[in-house]
Amino acid sequence: METPRNEFLWRKARKRASFKMHLVTYAVVNGGLWLIFLLTTYPFTSDHIVPWPIFPMLGWGIGLATHGLSAYGRMDENTLAQKEYEKLLRQQA
Repeated sequence: METPRNEFLWRKARKRASFKMHLVTYAVVNGGLWLIFLLTTYPFTSDHIVPWPIFPMLGWGIGLATHGLSAYGRMDENTLAQKEYEKLLRQQA
């Protein structure tokens, strides 16, 4: 007989697993972009070449950071709702 699953913990586990998959995808794709950059621009023809892979890394990195915060950080909707509820209780007292 199986024990019933805690839905809150199950959602949290799914968020964390999703973030880990996102992190691996980020690392593989951006590693590939850097490899392409290095293979196509070496030897450098100028001292002032802007490494273009930095731009997708930064943009995607912002999304990755927010995903990580929602999976591991304080952006959990239940935690935020609890804090807001406690704030309202304090205001009413």
